[in-house]
Amino acid sequence: MAETDILATQAPAAAVPAADAPASVSSSSLIGELGKLFDGGLTGNVILDFKLIGDFTIGNLLAVILITILVIVASRVVSRLLRRGLSGKVDAKNIDGLVKLVCWIIFFIGLLIASPQLHIDLSGLLVAGGVVGVAVGFASQNTLSNFIAGILLMIERPIGIGDEINIADSEGYVESISLLSTKIKTYDGDILRIPNSTVFSANITNLVTNVARRFTYSIDIRYTDDADTAVKIIRETALQNPYILTEPAPSIYVNELGAHGINILVKLWSPSQYWWDAKIEVLWTLFKALRKGGIDIPFNQLTLWYGEDDAAKLQNNLDTDKSAAEIIGHKKEERMLYEKQ
Repeated sequence: MAETDILATQAPAAAVPAADAPASVSSSSLIGELGKLFDGGLTGNVILDFKLIGDFTIGNLLAVILITILVIVASRVVSRLLRRGLSGKVDAKNIDGLVKLVCWIIFFIGLLIASPQLHIDLSGLLVAGGVVGVAVGFASQNTLSNFIAGILLMIERPIGIGDEINIADSEGYVESISLLSTKIKTYDGDILRIPNSTVFSANITNLVTNVARRFTYSIDIRYTDDADTAVKIIRETALQNPYILTEPAPSIYVNELGAHGINILVKLWSPSQYWWDAKIEVLWTLFKALRKGGIDIPFNQLTLWYGEDDAAKLQNNLDTDKSAAEIIGHKKEERMLYEKQ
């Protein structure tokens, strides 16, 4: 009797794993069915394996619908991200072209994923496409390099539309940035088209990235003028211009004692958008202020003398014992020799 009770109590405990087995089997079979479904094969499910047209089943139809929904959602999300990221930095037409290209790539990838469901064999098409792609790649190396460089420029964004830049010995404003080239409007009004591969590999100076920009003047004054007074006049006059910044502060100092006068170097900062206006206005203002203060710019001076009269004057100025003939004697000898020849 006791043995019967023990067996009765142990039986339910042994039966517990048997109750859990169907759940694990059903979950693994579901995963297996989904895998077979996306592989384009039969799932073993009566409903999913029901054939509609030829080998095209209900499962294939559901998989195609699901893949189509995912492709549409992915294309819309990517297009929105591209438009937000490139808005204001790339021309609107170029953004539309890039978005369409990316959407077509996503659709093509979706078609490759859905091809097993549609029972389409794309292996031959892919091989032919690979051969054609290699041929086209060799034939259009420059175009592809420009295209890739255009995408990298849009990602890195070293320049933007409207920026004032210096590139490839040319300076002007960025008019547009397309997938293949960048257009720059020079100060003369000419439109310069530069391939993106050249833009990406060239040294680019962006003149408006920083909020402030510096310009430099080199001003000469006479040795008879007071350099300290000149520096004071230049500083006060420059700071009266609304385009000249006090921070960074102007740098004005005597730079060189030249052959014809004292050289003063003037370094001033202004907002980048007003840099050119400030540069052309301040220089003339400084000139008028210095002249008003009695300080003038020296002319290049060179004293020439020739002949006995000038030699006699030089003799008196030098207080030398040499005669005028001796001072210019070697000149006469050279001239006589030249005339004989």
